[in-house]
Amino acid sequence: MSSQGTQVSNASFDIVKLIDTIDFAARKHSFQRRKDSAKTPYINHPIGVAKNLTDAGVYDLVTIQAAILHDTVEDTKTTFEEIEQNFGREVKNIVAECTDDKTLEKEEIKRLQIEHTPHLSKQAKEVKLADKLYNLKDIKRDVPTGWSKERVQEYYIWAKKVTDGARGINQKLEEQLDEIYANGIFVLQGEEYKCHP
Repeated sequence: MSSQGTQVSNASFDIVKLIDTIDFAARKHSFQRRKDSAKTPYINHPIGVAKNLTDAGVYDLVTIQAAILHDTVEDTKTTFEEIEQNFGREVKNIVAECTDDKTLEKEEIKRLQIEHTPHLSKQAKEVKLADKLYNLKDIKRDVPTGWSKERVQEYYIWAKKVTDGARGINQKLEEQLDEIYANGIFVLQGEEYKCHP
């Protein structure tokens, strides 16, 4: 087989793996909705996280797969074994690094994200940055139902502490985050507020 034929078959194989990953995540998140006023389908989030990565020059299939799957274990009945069986150990390991322990109190989860982020693998840090970027842009676009100005700003302050721990791995993601932290505005009940006070 020619090298061009090998490249085509490898590219085709990667496309199949990517579609399988999206299909798996879509089925797992099928009944979930985001917290915005439109109650958008949850699957928009992991796909958006993967899009943030590719927009920032991350094309590693394993990292993109992990981005698409990053909330499946945390937010659905998916197991790490299921992730490994379907997508391999490397994807499972990145997903595990990005998964919070939901048995802990919310404040403890938030504290641990700040503490653990500097020690994550490069791929998990990329997913973490892209995840926070998606959430911050989403909150700017449409504040979650029931959130106060203070809660939004507290989220931005906390997110900055988390993303500061992943610095030095992707300049494009970091620049977008820095722009939001410095200049981001959200609207709540017709009033404009700085995202990060």
